[in-house]
Amino acid sequence: MATIFSKIANGEIPSYKVAEDEHYYAFLDINPLAEGHTLVIPKREEDYFFDLTDEELSGMIRFAKRVAESQKRAFGCKKVAMVVLGLEVPHAHIHLIPMNSEADVDFRKEKLQLTSEQFHAIAEKIRVE
Repeated sequence: MATIFSKIANGEIPSYKVAEDEHYYAFLDINPLAEGHTLVIPKREEDYFFDLTDEELSGMIRFAKRVAESQKRAFGCKKVAMVVLGLEVPHAHIHLIPMNSEADVDFRKEKLQLTSEQFHAIAEKIRVE
């Protein structure tokens, strides 16, 4: 059975797409810690990040780097945090979070509540072609 992330990458569930290529997909987290909080996934389902092949891992990091560079330009943040975390969805993923302090990457803090229009505007702001 396909994961929710696979269904998102396949277009079966709507998402706020930021970037896509043959092997990877990036979309806005719908429970973001900060504006521009993005998830990067491999299109091939794999639960554990380190069970990806070496080629998949390096490709995913290169893909995530392009997204992070766009986020940094779009938001003028000090850095973009890269976090591999999460047990809720059995599909390897990276969180990319624009940050100006380490407090911006505290997963226990209250998530932003954004409208669909805000999500669309943010996705367009950081879209990677």
